[in-house]
Amino acid sequence: MKNKLAIAIAQLNPVVGDIAGNAEKIVAAWESAADQGADIILYSELVLSGYPPEDLVMKPSFMRHLRDAVDDICKRTASRKNGPALLLTTPWEINGIRHNAVLLIDGGTIETVRAKNDLPNYGVFDEKRVFAAGPMPDVVDFHGIKLGVPICEDVWTPRVVAHLAARGAEMMLVPNGSPFEAGKDGLRRKLIRDRVLECGVPMIYCNQVGGQDELVFDGGTFGLNFDGTLAVALPGFAETVQLSHWSRDGDGKWYCDDAKPDAHYPSGLDAIYQALVLGLRDYVNKNRFPGVVIGMSGGIDSALSAAVAVDALGAERVRLVMMPSPYTSADSLEDAQICADMLKTGIESINIGPAMEAFGTMLAPAFAGRDPDITEENIQARSRGIILMGISNKFGHMVLTTGNKSEMSVGYATLYGDMCGGYSVLKDLYKTTVFALCSWRNLHRPQGALGPEGMVIPQRIITKPPSAELRPDQKDEDSLPPYDVLDDILGQMIEGERSVAEIVASGHDEAIVRKVWRLLDRAEYKRRQAPPGVKITPRAFGRDRRYPITNGFTNLVS
Repeated sequence: MKNKLAIAIAQLNPVVGDIAGNAEKIVAAWESAADQGADIILYSELVLSGYPPEDLVMKPSFMRHLRDAVDDICKRTASRKNGPALLLTTPWEINGIRHNAVLLIDGGTIETVRAKNDLPNYGVFDEKRVFAAGPMPDVVDFHGIKLGVPICEDVWTPRVVAHLAARGAEMMLVPNGSPFEAGKDGLRRKLIRDRVLECGVPMIYCNQVGGQDELVFDGGTFGLNFDGTLAVALPGFAETVQLSHWSRDGDGKWYCDDAKPDAHYPSGLDAIYQALVLGLRDYVNKNRFPGVVIGMSGGIDSALSAAVAVDALGAERVRLVMMPSPYTSADSLEDAQICADMLKTGIESINIGPAMEAFGTMLAPAFAGRDPDITEENIQARSRGIILMGISNKFGHMVLTTGNKSEMSVGYATLYGDMCGGYSVLKDLYKTTVFALCSWRNLHRPQGALGPEGMVIPQRIITKPPSAELRPDQKDEDSLPPYDVLDDILGQMIEGERSVAEIVASGHDEAIVRKVWRLLDRAEYKRRQAPPGVKITPRAFGRDRRYPITNGFTNLVS
């Protein structure tokens, strides 16, 4: 019976659907673990397919490629004597039924297969759509050590872990695909500590890292001793393969010999900013764009979007374009130029005045007898959208939209104008968080950032009143409540699902609450047409929050 166990933990950044590329990452991590003397290596959830694979697993050809890749991994890992076993995670068919599974591969042979029992079907998760639930899992016998290998959701409630403990599990090795939300890392650690204390055995929680469409996986892998103390911690937002050594004491309990609970995991605004950077970087790189193009207004949203883009991709891959109209202030032009200088990107200017005149001439007969209104404002925004999409088509750079969650909530955005583009890095950030992140970034350069040290957003951009500048002397607060009021109401409506009466009782004016509720309901059709963006909050627009466009229930009576 082994009383020592060297466990390698592979916190990797797979690409969904890139089976061959993911297999190379898996084998490279295995070779690193072998060089370090590991006995076994643990991967995050569905590492071979990438997570979440969604409907890809419904393609028979995709499942066939996964089987072929597993066969190849078995052959490659069999060639090295005394190499570590793999807890390889992949979609897998058992008796013709598709599961979210983990395979124990030892000496090039699949020794054991375990399937995920508790399939999440809420928020961004819909695993019941594509997988069948496995039976309550049994322990995995590895060289005389009984390992529990619950998969992600299996540990979020006590049931599966208690079953494995009752079956004699001495240690829990848990593959995970847990996406980032602000403050979620503390929740994970509390939850896993609860499971550890309930079952009395140590647990290693291995999480994926990387961006996948609107989801960001933040890593932050950790392990706890049987008494709930922190034994292993991997950094956030970075790929890592780390070895940990474990011993069995006289009571049969396993503990970590070389506890290193000192890896950096960012918190607060630091974590949010790093999630934005990683989400954008992976979306651009995994989709093979040469870079991004951003319309720079001189306002705070485009400034923060540009700073994140430079930190994610480097200044040479970020193209900034000013598109002034007759209503653009001299201050905005100056602020956009200063911001570009701080970010070291350069900036170009394309005047939309001629486009406004051309559209005005073309539409004059159709608009005869009508006074100018929001229509002409939207034509300005759509003219800018055409310019940015033209640059994107010509040079291949993806248009990065700059709208925030406050604006998207109430429809304060123009379809086919400032909403057009491939990705929206601020999509799940309320305006008050945008302000806070700008001030934070001016004081901090996050780990791994490619942008410059020091101030990158002019202070005047942060302090001046926000404006779309589509008509003379326009301010956002002409149309909307102050952002601190608006964001608190929206947070209660969207994340809290609170009624009008409940929000009014929290201290807000009823007329304002009802106005915001109407705007939120009516803007659903716009949000359906918005590009994806980084999920930060518990209720991001898109796959996380799904409301009908045609909707007769407004709840304004309660």
